[in-house]
Amino acid sequence: QVQLVESGGGLVQTGGSLTLSCVASGRTFSAYGMGWFRQAPGKEREFVAAISGSSIIKYYGDSVKGRFSISRDNAENTVYLRMNILKPEDTALYYCASHNRIGVIPTDAASIDYWGRGTQVTVSS
Repeated sequence: QVQLVESGGGLVQTGGSLTLSCVASGRTFSAYGMGWFRQAPGKEREFVAAISGSSIIKYYGDSVKGRFSISRDNAENTVYLRMNILKPEDTALYYCASHNRIGVIPTDAASIDYWGRGTQVTVSS
């Protein structure tokens, strides 16, 4: 069974940085694209970033381009989200996500097969 476990969230001041981690288990990690989404109270779940299994292809949501960076370590079955220049509007529950189809890069929340439980990021003004 595929499991995704996020960590690294917390409280940070505006302009600060955080790195989120997501450890995956239950399948061959390097064969699958991985992604990060977020959801703030009262809002829809939003795409943040995604990465292919080989790390060659990366996508970012418009609101985080230039500030966030996604990476992965296939030897450690882990995907990371480095978040810089954090803003109060980045406050949300951040989820790790993936598909059950090899090679598909997860950018659409409606089509995700596996979600983690999320890690809270709060940016104070």
